[in-house]
Amino acid sequence: MIRAAGEHGLLVETGSLELSHRLDAALRARRPDGVVEIVPGPETVLVVAPGLDRARLRVLLEEAVLRERDRAAAGTGEEQPVVTIPVVYDGADLDSVAELAGIPVDEVVSRHAGRELVVGWLGFAPGFAYLTGLDPVLELPRLDTPRTSVPAGSVAVAGPYSAVYPTASPGGWRLIGRTSTRVWDVAAEPPSLFRPGTRVRFEPA
Repeated sequence: MIRAAGEHGLLVETGSLELSHRLDAALRARRPDGVVEIVPGPETVLVVAPGLDRARLRVLLEEAVLRERDRAAAGTGEEQPVVTIPVVYDGADLDSVAELAGIPVDEVVSRHAGRELVVGWLGFAPGFAYLTGLDPVLELPRLDTPRTSVPAGSVAVAGPYSAVYPTASPGGWRLIGRTSTRVWDVAAEPPSLFRPGTRVRFEPA
């Protein structure tokens, strides 16, 4: 389903993260004239196009959705690269994460670094990527009281997600480590190391 979103946008309800990623990648690869912003979410893609007739945009999106559904059914599509992030596992919440999860600290590390995660979407702050696929044992609630400042490069978990804080900011996620890799750089093109669909693997430094 495609719904109006504000004066110049349309919100495509994809129904799945996979289709959101496929549609986002397809639109970025063949961006229709007039489209100024594409924002994928867990089950939606927002397309903003002030310079394009909404009826025309709707037709283009319907065609793109059908095309990507067919490609998904056929098992075709471009595989995203793997980004490896070195992590020093010495976060302020590492011990409490281990205690809450009921496992030793070294197992927290091995479980976090032992599987490939996928960027679901970006939000909260520029460059802040919600990484899906976290080991279920590490799925823990956010802190009861958020910190007023979390250092840039902090590696954290909260609920079913992991993340790397792109800049210093307030935050309530549980800190398990830190990385020197810059995931957000306004001088770079693109500024974010992550994009929806990017595969991410953490590696003990």
